[in-house]
Amino acid sequence: MKRTYAVVVPILLIACAATRPVQDLAAGERPALDSDEAGLWMWSDHWEEDLSTSGLVVSDPGLNAYVREVACRVAQDYCGDIRVYVLEIPHFNASVYPNGMMVVWTGLLLRVQNEAQLAAVLGHEIAHYQRRHSITGWRDARNKAAMFTWGQILLYASGVPGAPLIDLAGQIAFFGSIFKFSRDHEREADRLGLELMAAAGYDPAEAPVIWEALIEEQEAEDESQPFIFISTHPHSDERAATLKQLAAEHRSATNADVTEQGRYVEQLLPLRGTLLEDELAQRRFPSTDLILERLRQTNAAPGEIEFFQGELYRLRGDSGDAERAGEHYRRALTLGGAPAEAYRSLGLVSRRVGDDAGACDAFRRYLELEPEADDRAMIEAFLAMRP
Repeated sequence: MKRTYAVVVPILLIACAATRPVQDLAAGERPALDSDEAGLWMWSDHWEEDLSTSGLVVSDPGLNAYVREVACRVAQDYCGDIRVYVLEIPHFNASVYPNGMMVVWTGLLLRVQNEAQLAAVLGHEIAHYQRRHSITGWRDARNKAAMFTWGQILLYASGVPGAPLIDLAGQIAFFGSIFKFSRDHEREADRLGLELMAAAGYDPAEAPVIWEALIEEQEAEDESQPFIFISTHPHSDERAATLKQLAAEHRSATNADVTEQGRYVEQLLPLRGTLLEDELAQRRFPSTDLILERLRQTNAAPGEIEFFQGELYRLRGDSGDAERAGEHYRRALTLGGAPAEAYRSLGLVSRRVGDDAGACDAFRRYLELEPEADDRAMIEAFLAMRP
């Protein structure tokens, strides 16, 4: 048994020594070609090439340029190293790759309420890039996996009584250490990202707001599985409290107070209807209801918001939802700015509640506005059966 421990200790020491602190990535720096980090960059380069020509990338040049502009304002000297891709995926997420490729999902853009909140998320990702968390995390996981594998082999070979129980405890400690390490990186990215957004003039008090909104959505859905973006982050209560404290300190020191809500809403508005369609397709009605309420508070294109509120009720189909949907469609049409589909949807819910005359009026108006509608034949068949 002494011989077994004599083997285990050197292996553990070698694996621990393999992970050394890394220096921050300098602006414009690339890793040495013979390094393991260069391998990660090469993989990221290939992935970026495939992603850039995929159908997921939002083609709107104005929106892409705007998100990149905000990223550059936060990244400062690292602007030239960051390439931003907006992907049409209806979930909240953003991530940065070792080579500086950053992806932002449209579900995030729909939930962010102003430019400062967007800057907080982008600053968080830029901090990951600057601190080289990808290579640090990869090396740490690799070494821990090596230690864990060798530890299992030697433990069973040693014949130590209770080895299976010790092995189970080792697994718990192993996976726990990986997640803790990841969360430590997230804490560091939160802190540095907040510093970056404040240095760029954005109000750091907006940083915890988006986090609290995500937690509110998760609670509304009564889900135990968090959003992808927050699944490896520190506990929500801890993180919210820490961000609020950091925000107060930095706002006092920098007097940063820029939110740019109007500018953000203006940039998102041309795409907002499409993003809301994508969101409703997920059938996550409680969280979508929260999103619509936040969008309503901006007072931008209220007719569009009322239309999608009606769509939520129509698609959900609970008791009384048809009547609720009809109220919102009528309000949308009164306010103006609603799509022609509001008349079609009003016709559908009118039929559902037995108001055939109202349905016919709504359908006729829809066909007047959309003469080339794909469902024209079906609607005309319905109208033909009514006097």
